[in-house]
Amino acid sequence: MNQLRHDIDIDIDATTGTEVLDEISRKVLWLSTAIVDAANHGRPNTSGVKVGGHQASSASMVDIMVSLWFSELSRHDRVSVKPHASPVLHAINYLLGDLDPKYLTSLRAQGGLQSYPSRLKDPDTVDFSTGSVGIGATAAIWAAMAHRYVASHFDTAPKAGRFVSLLGDAELDEGAIWEAVADPSVARLGELLWIVDLNRQSLDRVVPDVQIHRLMGMFDAAGWQVITLKWGRAISALFERPGGDELRARLEAMPNEEYQRLLRVDTSLVADRIAGERGSAGLRALLASLPAAELAAAIRDLGGHDHGLLLDTYDSVESTRPTVIFAYTVKGRGLPTEGHPNNHSALLSEAQMATLAEAVGADPADPWRTFAPGSRAAELCGRRAAALERPPTPSRRPDVLPAALSRPHRKAISTQAALGRFMADLTREAPAAAARVVTCSPDVASSTNLGGWINKTGVWSAQDRPDWFADDTERVLKWSEVTTGQHIELGIAEVNLVGLLGELGATWSRWGERLIPIATLYDPFISRALEPWSYGIYAGGQSIIVGTPSGVTLAPEGGAHQSITTPSIGLEQPGCVAWEPAFAQDLEWCLLEAMNQVGVPGGTSGYFRLSTRPIDPGLAALPLDEVLRERRRRQAVAGGYRITAHSPADEQVTLVGAGAILPEVVAAAELLSSQGVTAGVVCLTSPDLVFRSAQGRGSDISAALFPAEHPAPLVTVLDGHPHTLSFLAGLRGDRTINLGVTEFGQSSGVDDAYRLHGIDVASIVDAALTLTGR
Repeated sequence: MNQLRHDIDIDIDATTGTEVLDEISRKVLWLSTAIVDAANHGRPNTSGVKVGGHQASSASMVDIMVSLWFSELSRHDRVSVKPHASPVLHAINYLLGDLDPKYLTSLRAQGGLQSYPSRLKDPDTVDFSTGSVGIGATAAIWAAMAHRYVASHFDTAPKAGRFVSLLGDAELDEGAIWEAVADPSVARLGELLWIVDLNRQSLDRVVPDVQIHRLMGMFDAAGWQVITLKWGRAISALFERPGGDELRARLEAMPNEEYQRLLRVDTSLVADRIAGERGSAGLRALLASLPAAELAAAIRDLGGHDHGLLLDTYDSVESTRPTVIFAYTVKGRGLPTEGHPNNHSALLSEAQMATLAEAVGADPADPWRTFAPGSRAAELCGRRAAALERPPTPSRRPDVLPAALSRPHRKAISTQAALGRFMADLTREAPAAAARVVTCSPDVASSTNLGGWINKTGVWSAQDRPDWFADDTERVLKWSEVTTGQHIELGIAEVNLVGLLGELGATWSRWGERLIPIATLYDPFISRALEPWSYGIYAGGQSIIVGTPSGVTLAPEGGAHQSITTPSIGLEQPGCVAWEPAFAQDLEWCLLEAMNQVGVPGGTSGYFRLSTRPIDPGLAALPLDEVLRERRRRQAVAGGYRITAHSPADEQVTLVGAGAILPEVVAAAELLSSQGVTAGVVCLTSPDLVFRSAQGRGSDISAALFPAEHPAPLVTVLDGHPHTLSFLAGLRGDRTINLGVTEFGQSSGVDDAYRLHGIDVASIVDAALTLTGR
């Protein structure tokens, strides 16, 4: 661990002794418990909804976190704190002078301390937002990788230290954990340190059985250094005495439930419960030699509560591979609720708070009192505050992307293929901005048209790797893994992909270096990746995700690969603009607009839904006049435009489409015209932006597309769930029929798929005639 320190080297044993850490732990235990108590009992609550908090979950983490913040961490380290230990983090920050005391009574109140650590919403230093159990822990992995990427591309990138995750043992039930741990690229990240708070409880129960060896084996198989801290040094000394071997064997064979019950019985019963009916004479003699209170304290002497052992363990951490420390703890350590199977959300009563105050030397009448000036604890707090103080994140003016590129779009092409051409054009026409782009993919880079980009920029690797196929003349995709590459390929795990995406999209605020991360994955798997991507946006990561190919337009692939709900998912995701352009020119304009919003203060993420269906650009009726062309561009990036040349006043019905379905919409308008029905065609590039406009946010594009003075019935159609565009009926109160996909599909041709789901030309025309009374 010392090998990873940069400019700080404090030997806590030599300067103050671990007893000062014990003193700070008692203060942090009180403060963290009092923060939750004040939220529930110290302010009015007229709603009838409990405020809540996690006093027991915080208590088990106190000693681990004190050992880190008050001895081990440097200002370069970044720590992800388990969600339910947020009061401990705030208590520590308060002692370090990083939190105004006015916030101590504001947990879970508006404008106050958040329920779980929030990088953007909390008033003190929080490195990672957590709360989505398991996902916050893995964020440190992707932050480490993102920093390595930044450092390999920009000389001005600040250095980083360790990336530490503090997680509860129940979080190891989450699949996101194991997807990340198992990725081969992670095994090379020696700056990773995970500390598992092994308190053997989850929300509702004591975790059954003893599964630590299985978990250790899984980390070991993934290439991690695995360290277990089960017993503290006091009880370890007992193990060396006659009968100690049997005592240790008895305690370690004890099921978790039995051990937890042992913590709750009267101290006079502990010895008999340990000895049981089969205890040997040597074990009974050892137990009898110990006062009941001493024995009760000894069985609570776990590794995660021994500061000296923790510090020694940190010094044994390797720097060439990631490390996980399983630190045994007691949930509710030091509280009247310790070890109780239902203590997860339990709140101490007023009497119990008074008992705790007496035990730790606190004053309930002055709960926020810190250490006396001049005391060893106060001096250590001051030194650590100075050691952990970070300089402001450098602010650099971001490169502004052009509004358009020079490529003419004359031939039929799919938006997915246009994406590949766009990436190639960008490196030529906007090289400074292109240097900030990093693409990611879960093993689908070639099938989502990133091949040309990869051939030009290379695949990023922390170390240059030999390309054994460099001399293969038949190879189309070059796969040169170099430190200067701009594409990162992960295994087939969408959760990992978007986890990395979020941290790449946060480098501008973490390290002062802007990146524009763009990820491609198959659109049907957007839902699988949604929670961690949403988490990344919540935590301040700005990125662009491209779901392609999408919808039942991917007809031959069958129902499992035909996305239905993704258009509305994009529309509903906060901090993100969803796009579904139909034409290559629209994709170029909209993607440049979206990229300009990534990696900047106040920026947003973007979601693009693309298709493999080639579409004739002539259907867009793109104006040739430069002024009119620029007007079209502004409308496209605002959310949509009208294709038909006639006035809205002349329309009997308006057809509205987005994405790959536009050829059917235009064909339907032409067929209606042959039947004497004048139909307008509105091409939406972003239903999301049009919805915002309709809500009075953003531009006035909704009024331009659907002028209030010229109402007309609407037929909306897209290759996705029809409710995505149903809001358009509320703009003017128009009668509306919404066409789209509501059922799982099946393998077929595109025409068959469109007929099956009622989004073909005949269905659109039928809906329009119905609305016009024909």
